[in-house]
Amino acid sequence: MSSISCKVLVVGAGPGGYVAAIRAGQLGLDTVIVEGDRAGGTCLIRGCIPSKALIHAATRFEEINAHTGAGKLGITVSQPAQLDMPKLIDWKESIVARLSGGVESLLKKNKVNHVKGWATFSDAKNCTVETADGPVTIKAENVILANGSTATELPFLPYSENVISSTEALEQQELPNHLVVIGAGYIGLEMGIAYRKLGAKVTFIEGMDRILPLYDKELTKPVADWLKKHDVKIEYKARAQGVVDHGSDDGATLTYTDKKGIEHAIHGDKVLVTVGRRPNTKGYGLENMCIDMDGPFVKVDNQCRTAMKGVWAIGDLVGEPMLAHKASAQGEMVAEIISGLKREFNPTVIPAVCFTEPELVGVGLTPDDASAQGIKTKVGKFPFAAIGKALAMEAGSDGGFVRITAREDNHVVIGIHAVGAHVAELSNQFATAIEMGARLEDLANTIHVHPTLGEATMEAAMASLGHAIHI
Repeated sequence: MSSISCKVLVVGAGPGGYVAAIRAGQLGLDTVIVEGDRAGGTCLIRGCIPSKALIHAATRFEEINAHTGAGKLGITVSQPAQLDMPKLIDWKESIVARLSGGVESLLKKNKVNHVKGWATFSDAKNCTVETADGPVTIKAENVILANGSTATELPFLPYSENVISSTEALEQQELPNHLVVIGAGYIGLEMGIAYRKLGAKVTFIEGMDRILPLYDKELTKPVADWLKKHDVKIEYKARAQGVVDHGSDDGATLTYTDKKGIEHAIHGDKVLVTVGRRPNTKGYGLENMCIDMDGPFVKVDNQCRTAMKGVWAIGDLVGEPMLAHKASAQGEMVAEIISGLKREFNPTVIPAVCFTEPELVGVGLTPDDASAQGIKTKVGKFPFAAIGKALAMEAGSDGGFVRITAREDNHVVIGIHAVGAHVAELSNQFATAIEMGARLEDLANTIHVHPTLGEATMEAAMASLGHAIHI
């Protein structure tokens, strides 16, 4: 058995862990990272990146088929596009492999010792890693837990060949004729919409009375309209009860109760369960590390310190929002604190994006959030239907808009939300504005490039001040 001693041990090479390790390496800290899978974590390997690749391919497929028959935009294709799912999945996997290899190269470049295997802790600072070459013991002065999360499995809906999580939804070699999705949150909707664009019939079983409960109804209406237009059925206030998997070629039958309590059965080639994620706290000796818990999450302070000195936790392990960019920011911060720099995790906002059709962005407080906190506001909204670039790229008729929420007294912007084509690319401007304390006048008086979708931000600020130009 070989042994290693180090200044920093990072467990998990996801977007939190690998950023922490690279930053620690940049700061000259003797760093080891342990990962049993490829570098990149859930986000890169089986989440954010591969799902966006699938969404992109599905959108391209739908766009090509829009030019069949009479055609559009003066462009006609003679026959519908043909879908080759294995080749699509291979292309998606090539993106993942390229990025994962890039992360491993960055770890090596910054002199991070990458130990491939699964770590089990005997106490807070000592673990054993089972590697392909045998066990390795590691003793560290500081431990950063970046173990991430996994899809929640319901006990009455166990995963099987035809009852799948989002991971398997990104690996399908055949397009299901009918995909039944349990949960109309962001993961379920992203996957369901992509599969509908590829040609599958899609049905949602949702326990609440609306889709995407983290976004208000004004924002989600364009998404709901798209689903209706594309014959996607949603059973609201429905509760899944159980499932029977019929095997390889026969799909699965889900039983559920509707809003009246009446039981129904629905058959699908695949049943996709997307009811949330849970932190990875089992199977590596967390109980031996003398740390405190906050419900299912590891309890940390505003520097991501746990109750045990020298043990830190970041990302999905420490609570909502379970977002890759939050984990990366925390990982970078912890590495700098260990090196002696003064840092704390205190962002004004953490932007969130949902890659539905159309896309959704939420940064900061909604008007309802502000009202609940007793904040009087000025709200301005501007539609993409009045933005030249949106019309020129066929993105002005989906009901999309940018909405800005600001304090009534001093005009400080406290929230920016948007729905529309490609609005994810506006999210960083939104976050920067709020993080830097921008006022409505700052956004209204900043010259925005024409023609761009970002002009809607300027016009929304103008609208809140009562003088939008183009409506």
